[in-house]
This record gives sequence, C-alpha cells and structure tokens, in this order.
Amino acid sequence: MGGFRFLEHTADVKIEAEGETLEKAFEEAAKALYELMTDTSKIEPKVERKIEIEGKDLESLLYNWLEEFIYLTDSEGLVFSEINVKAIRKEGDDLYKLVATANGEKFNPRKHVSKTDVKAATYHEMEIDVKKNKVRLVFVLDI
Repeated sequence: MGGFRFLEHTADVKIEAEGETLEKAFEEAAKALYELMTDTSKIEPKVERKIEIEGKDLESLLYNWLEEFIYLTDSEGLVFSEINVKAIRKEGDDLYKLVATANGEKFNPRKHVSKTDVKAATYHEMEIDVKKNKVRLVFVLDI
C-alpha cells in the first residue's frame, strides 16, 4: 500500500498520496512533487538535506512540507528522489513537527528531463484523511 496518483484538475495539478502512516503519506507527497517536475529515476542521492518543519495543524504542516521542497529546488537547484520522514509529532494543542532527510542532486538539464514547473503549494481542495492503517493526502500544486 502507498504511492501517489495525479487527479484531474482544471488549471493546476491535483495529487492524491497514500501511505500506511502519516510519515509514509508525506514521503509520497514529496515524491509526487518531484515526479511532476522530472523523472525521479534519474536522480542520484548525492546530496542530503535534513528538513525540520512545523505547522499549527496537519494542513499547514503539509503545506509547509511541500513549500520547503519547492524552495530548495528554486533556491539551490536541488531535486530529490529519496525522502525519509523520521517522525511527525504533535506537541501541545497547536503544533506539529516533522523531521526528515531528503537525498538527491542538483538539477542538470543534460541528465534530468524538465517536466512541469511548480510555483507553489496551495490549501485549495486539500484533504487529509487519517485512518488506522491508511493515510490519504489530497493537495493541489500551482503550476
């Protein structure tokens, strides 16, 4: 179980990501983001980034998670193929923390195909459904 798929959307890209845990579903969401941008099978794990983000709820955590990757791609030219969410913890009533590592390399147009330029994550049509053995995330990316 797990994975992601692209859903129909009129102007942007709508994605459904699933996993057995919240951590696995967030991993799949990031993988979907990069598969939208390029062929992730061509990305080698040459560079590692530690990622720590926070959100006041799961929706803002997912938004901040996706935005962090978009920022790393825009500012450093990095693309990732291996994402490992180590933990998602709730601290107090209104704070979620996520700790992860991501491995990839600098985008190289001679090696990596350029598919879709992602401008931003959005809260539009975002859904987070957490069940006992399945987590489903739905989100829209502005392209």
